[in-house]
Amino acid sequence: MSNRPITTLYMLMSVDGKITSGNSDQLDADKDWHTIEGVQEGLHQYYEIEQTTDLWSLNTGRVMEKIGANTRPDHPTKSVCTFVIIDNKPHLNQRGIDYLCQWVKDLYLVTGNPDHPALLMKNKNLHILFHEKFDLKLLLEELRTEHGVERITIQSGGTLNGEFLKQRLFDYIDLIIAPLLVGGKDTATLIDGKSIQTSSELRELTAMKLIECVRLEDSYLRLRYEVLK
Repeated sequence: MSNRPITTLYMLMSVDGKITSGNSDQLDADKDWHTIEGVQEGLHQYYEIEQTTDLWSLNTGRVMEKIGANTRPDHPTKSVCTFVIIDNKPHLNQRGIDYLCQWVKDLYLVTGNPDHPALLMKNKNLHILFHEKFDLKLLLEELRTEHGVERITIQSGGTLNGEFLKQRLFDYIDLIIAPLLVGGKDTATLIDGKSIQTSSELRELTAMKLIECVRLEDSYLRLRYEVLK
């Protein structure tokens, strides 16, 4: 038995691999793409398929901040999903954490920041995983061995996705492709991080085997891959 959960990267991206609208925290695919004619019509499919993914989901505080968790005034519909949120800066404030606690079944907040506002909160479904020195592989092992997580969906940004790739921690890739070209060399992509620079580093590239290609409505595609070890 593996000592970490089976991981699936589930993401919405443009045809040119962008996962947001531009190089600014004010821009975000969740907020922006539903306003674009030709893209808005089929966007609902991403969220509908999302409801069928794993009961554990891993993301970052920065992404939660971008989707408005710190400022949203609404009371969310309770989800059966448990969130693991990595947040050191912090990007989340107490209001944002409280919103997430209302939204998800359980919230596991991972931080190495001793001043994180979550440390002062007593929400019944809030669990703090304090990692003074963050190690992604060790976090996954902790989730598996101490919390019984067998499968987890990854929905983080390009930088953390790059760490998953670098450490070969992806098992499956599940992509929803929107009929959109974004452009911009500084716009976040599916996988960011340091580029390889020599042919000797080609071994770091990751090959995949196509499991399924589904043509969705309104020119959207779903591509599912298994990562080759």
